[in-house]
Amino acid sequence: MAKQPGDPQTRRTRERARTEKVAVRLPEMAGASGNWLRSIRLSGFTIAALLLIVLFIVVLAPSLRIFVQQEQQLAALRQGVQGEAQSVKDMKGEVARWGDPSYVESLARERLNYVYPGEFSYLVIDDGKTVATTGGQPISTKLQTTQVDWVSTMLSSVLTAGLTDAPADKLVAPVISGQGESGHVATRHGEQQ
Repeated sequence: MAKQPGDPQTRRTRERARTEKVAVRLPEMAGASGNWLRSIRLSGFTIAALLLIVLFIVVLAPSLRIFVQQEQQLAALRQGVQGEAQSVKDMKGEVARWGDPSYVESLARERLNYVYPGEFSYLVIDDGKTVATTGGQPISTKLQTTQVDWVSTMLSSVLTAGLTDAPADKLVAPVISGQGESGHVATRHGEQQ
C-alpha cells in the first residue's frame, strides 16, 4: 500500500527531516560571523509593525518638539507671572506706606527739608566733602577754554569713520589738545596734564 501525503506517519517523517536539517545548520551558523542576519525571518506582520513605528516617530516627533517648546514657554510665563505678582505685592505695600502720615512727614523732612512753623532747619554747606578731580586736585573756579580746530577734528572723524573697516569699539578717539587760561594742556576726554 502506498503512503498518502495526508498520512500522519508521512507528516512525522517530514517534520523529523526538517528538524534534522535545522539541527545541522545551527552549528554552522553559530560559527560564522554575519550569518545571524540571514537567520532572521521577517513576516508581513513584523514589517507592518516596524513601518507603523517609523511612521509614528516621523509624524509625532515634530509635534513632540513643539509640545516641549510650549511647555518651556509656559513655565517661563508662569515664573514671570509669579515675579509680577511679587512686584504688585511690593507696590501695594509702598502705597500703604504712602497712606501713613508719619511716613510722608519723614520723607518731606528728609528730602524736601520741610519744617513745622517755629522749627529751625540748619543746612551745612561744606561738610568736608569737597569735590575733587580723580588726581586729587580741587576743581577750579576759573572758566577754562580750549582752542581746538573743530573743522579739522570733525573732518578727521568723518574720514576715519567712512574709510575704516575696524569696528566702532576698536577706533581711537582723536586727540584734542589746546592750552586754556590756566596753563594746563587739555587732552582727550577732558583730562588735564
